[in-house]
Amino acid sequence: MESTTLRRSLLLGCAALSALAVSSCGRAGDASTTGSSGAQAAPGQTVAAIPSAATKNTTRVWASSPASIAAAAARAVYPGSRPSQRPLSVVLADSASWQATIAGAVLMAAPLHAPMLLTDGATIPAASQAALTALAPSGAGRDGPQLIRLGTAASPTSLKSLSIGGNDPFTLAARIDAYQARIAGRWSNAVVIASSESAEMAMPAAAWAAKSGDSILFSGRDKLPAATAAAVKAHGKPKIYILGPSSVISENVARELAALGQVTRVGARPASANAIAFARFSDGDFGWGIIDPGHGLVLTNVGAPLTAGAAAPLSASGSYGPLLLTGRDGSLPPDVANYLRDIRPGYSSDPVRGVYNHAWIIGDPTAVSDRAQATIDSLLEIAPVTKEAATR
Repeated sequence: MESTTLRRSLLLGCAALSALAVSSCGRAGDASTTGSSGAQAAPGQTVAAIPSAATKNTTRVWASSPASIAAAAARAVYPGSRPSQRPLSVVLADSASWQATIAGAVLMAAPLHAPMLLTDGATIPAASQAALTALAPSGAGRDGPQLIRLGTAASPTSLKSLSIGGNDPFTLAARIDAYQARIAGRWSNAVVIASSESAEMAMPAAAWAAKSGDSILFSGRDKLPAATAAAVKAHGKPKIYILGPSSVISENVARELAALGQVTRVGARPASANAIAFARFSDGDFGWGIIDPGHGLVLTNVGAPLTAGAAAPLSASGSYGPLLLTGRDGSLPPDVANYLRDIRPGYSSDPVRGVYNHAWIIGDPTAVSDRAQATIDSLLEIAPVTKEAATR
């Protein structure tokens, strides 16, 4: 049975909060906390504020539904009501399509920096509506949209909106890519090709797209869709990064892509290892390249693909960092624990002069367990480095 000790302490800590104090790095001895300048939320309650609980090195976005998680992440990134603390636009994606939420994460990158909210088809959930009201997007320029509606997502009639449609994930992702290129004034030098069939293998791409502006395009296992091929061609021989092993995107597809640009595969099995490989990888200005301490991280359940796009704003602001995946049962996979050990901060004489890691924990304890959060917190803690440890 899961221990309730940590949960009680988190509940008490969250209830005691009266203002938002999100820490961008988890320093030893600090009690990183969250809340908002508006209404407070007990864990599991859904309002426009930020429902969460924290340990010294982690901050949990405590929400049970993808819509509530997206609302909380958007409010964490845009917590205030001043013009400088409000987004230009907000992306609305239908929760029926995990592909739309992952591809749409690129709109959180420059120049728009648009967070994402989720709809249930033509219905806007209460959490999304409350967050949208609080975010009050100002519009991108004189004639720019306040809302960007993806696919079949709902769109409030009271706000100026732009729709990006597509009858399939490949076409929709290609049109999102084209829109991102138009507003950025250029086609990106790199694209990520993710699986349209394996959500768990595609999930890590969302965080990178939100941070970098490198679009996500989709492929099936054995055939490169025409819409994806055309989108890649529009970039003009870009660097093409296939995310995932050949079991989800085959070598036949890789050969087709090689005619369109320089192809590099980053992938491993299982999904947790795939996310770690992508977090470690770097190639020039592409990739997180996180092989050392001093970074942000985002952890979500491998079985919750909608949270990859929903939480992507947390990877593209604050402490910036890649998406890592926990088990379907909320546990911390051994390979993720080992990766956290590899990048654990250390100090020789004074921890104040060290660097720090911080992790966002996405979802309630059924998604990422209390025990997993406690272990993550311990593995992120800055530790003294002795001569004996350095020579092991």
